[in-house]
Amino acid sequence: MTVDALDLPTAGRFVGRVHRFPVRVYFEDTDFSGVVYHANYLRYMERARSDMLRVAGIDQRDAFATGAGVYAVADLTIQYRRPARFDDALQIHSTVEVLRAAACIIDQRILRGDELIAQARVTAAFITPDGRPRRQPADWVDAFTRLLPTP
Repeated sequence: MTVDALDLPTAGRFVGRVHRFPVRVYFEDTDFSGVVYHANYLRYMERARSDMLRVAGIDQRDAFATGAGVYAVADLTIQYRRPARFDDALQIHSTVEVLRAAACIIDQRILRGDELIAQARVTAAFITPDGRPRRQPADWVDAFTRLLPTP
């Protein structure tokens, strides 16, 4: 049996150095007032970051399976600007802003069309299975370097 491309999960793509990831708001994402529950914005951004890494060629699953390490959110700030509602088509834009030996800082924006819904700055630290910081694999650093702003 072959799998049609339309049967695959939603994937993002890079436009320049910005990763764009589409999300549809479902009823389950909303609270009793009909707007997206605040924690679900974090879920959308997590999905977008994971997809950004996959599209950039970074294999998180293999790094975890081999014990090399995993990313953990070490710091996050978020500003909510406008409410998103049931059936809204959103897009998460993720941009790598800073690369360090054992971490990267990613700017993420949730948009409905051109309207900014929420914005976050996320520090993702690469850690060993026992929770200690570890240098990111060299090929991952290379992938991130290609995504950094040019000086």
